[in-house]
Amino acid sequence: MSSFLPYGRQLIEDDDIAAVAEVLRGDWLTTGPSVTRFEEALAARVGAPHAVSCSSATAGLHLACMAAGIGPGDTAVVPAVTFVATANAVRYVGGEVMFADVDPDTGLMRPDDLTRALARAGGAVKAVLPVHMAGQCEDMTAISRITREAGAVLIEDACHALGATAGNAPIGACAQSDMSVFSFHPVKTLAMGEGGAVTTRDPVLAERLARFRSHGLVRDLARMENLGLASAADGSANPWYYEMPEPGFNYRASDIQCALGLSQLGKLDRFVEARRRLADHYEAQLAPLAPMVRPLRRTGFSNPAWHLQVVLIDFQGIGMDRAALMRALHAQGIGSQVHYLPVARQPYYERLYGKPELPGADAYYARCLSLPLFAGMTEAHVERVVATLQKEIEN
Repeated sequence: MSSFLPYGRQLIEDDDIAAVAEVLRGDWLTTGPSVTRFEEALAARVGAPHAVSCSSATAGLHLACMAAGIGPGDTAVVPAVTFVATANAVRYVGGEVMFADVDPDTGLMRPDDLTRALARAGGAVKAVLPVHMAGQCEDMTAISRITREAGAVLIEDACHALGATAGNAPIGACAQSDMSVFSFHPVKTLAMGEGGAVTTRDPVLAERLARFRSHGLVRDLARMENLGLASAADGSANPWYYEMPEPGFNYRASDIQCALGLSQLGKLDRFVEARRRLADHYEAQLAPLAPMVRPLRRTGFSNPAWHLQVVLIDFQGIGMDRAALMRALHAQGIGSQVHYLPVARQPYYERLYGKPELPGADAYYARCLSLPLFAGMTEAHVERVVATLQKEIEN
C-alpha cells in the first residue's frame, strides 16, 4: 500500500532543523532574541505594528479576551462551527457565549447570522470573534461594520488563515479588527510544534497581551505602584524588582519554537501557494462526484490560505455513513477528520445554554469531512484520494 496520507501535517526541511539546532547550541532557550526576531518578522509579514507570540493559539485567544477586558457579565458572539478553544477562551475570563449560526455550505458566520446573534443577546455584547474557517475568510467588511455599530471589540480567530487576505488587506493586519489570533500547530500552514501569536495595531492592547502572557508582571518604573520598594537610593529602578498589578499566565513561546517559526515564515508564500494549487486540483477532480460530494462553496470576498480541504457529502444519498467511510479510507491509507462538531452541541455548553437552533451549523456538520491537504502533497496524491473516495462511494 502507498504511504499513509494524514488529513494534515507539517513540512519540516533541513534549514528548519538547522535553525532549531542553532538555538540549542546558544545561550537562550526561551525569552531570548529568537522570540523578538520572530515577532518582528510576523508583524512585518501581515502588516501589523505589533505581534505577541505565545505558547498556543488557545493561549492567544485567552490573552486577547483578557486584553479586551471581557469578564463576568459580558457576552461574546462566537460562530457555532469552530474549535472549542474559541468559545472556551470567553469562558476562561468569565464571559458568556452567544453562538451564531453559519452558512451550511461554507461554515462561515454570515452578517445576518451575527445580526441575529446580537439580537438574541439583547444588544449588550462586549466582543465578536469571527472564525476564518478552513482558511477562507469571513466577510470582514460587513462583520466589522455590524460589530462597530454594536460597540463591541472584534477579535479575529485567524488560526486557519495565515497568508489569506480579506479585501486588499492580509489577515493579521487588523485593518478591520482589534486583534487577530494565529495558530502554529503542526497541521497549520506554518508549524512551530505548538505556538501562537496575536497581532494588533493598538499599542495599549499589545502591552496588555505581552504583560498577561508573562504572569502579568511589569518592570517599567513608570508603571510601579510601590515606589519605595521599586527605587534605589538614587531614584533609579532596582534591577531585580518587578510588580504584578494583576495576575497573568505563563503563556510565553520559547526561542526553540520561535526559531522554527521564523524559518517556516520565510516559506509561507510557497506553502500557501502549494495549498491553493492542491485545493484547485481537488475542485477539478471532485467535479464528477457532484452533487453527492463537493468542496466548500468559495466566497468572493477573500483570497483563502487553505488550511483544510473540507468536502460536503450527502451520506444518506451515497448510502454510507461517515464513520464507515472514514474507516474505509483509512484502510486504503488515507486519513480524514471532522471539523467540527458545532461547539454549542458540546455537553458543557448544552448544560450551560440549552440547545439553540442552529440549522446552518447542523447542516454543515452533518455533511463535512476533511480530506488530506498539506504542502508536502502532490497533485498525484489528490488524484489518489479522490479516486479512492469515488471507489468507496460507488461500492
